[in-house]
Amino acid sequence: MMEISSDVIRGYNDTMILFILEKEPSYGYEISKQIKSISDGKYLIKETTLYSAFTRMEKNGHIESFTSDQDPEGNGKKRTYYRITDAGKEYYRAKCDEWGLTKEVVERFIEH
Repeated sequence: MMEISSDVIRGYNDTMILFILEKEPSYGYEISKQIKSISDGKYLIKETTLYSAFTRMEKNGHIESFTSDQDPEGNGKKRTYYRITDAGKEYYRAKCDEWGLTKEVVERFIEH
């Protein structure tokens, strides 16, 4: 199976993360698993890419982090969760609109 190059998709990592966080707050490992699952294994986000996206998006006000004393497995380990902000929701919508335009333009140069 062919995997998507990280260079091709780099500009849309934030969009994919925000898509997941729009549903509910989550944490890094779970988000990476969801990206793999939703993409049918065609895109595997690297841990460094994921955490640099978290840092950038938090700095830009698109997400906020919080610590939970109890992880879903119930082992009592503290875990950092992320949630989307109102600014993040606006940014997500703008990136979706941008994707529509990007796809339209690139499709003109792709022979099927």
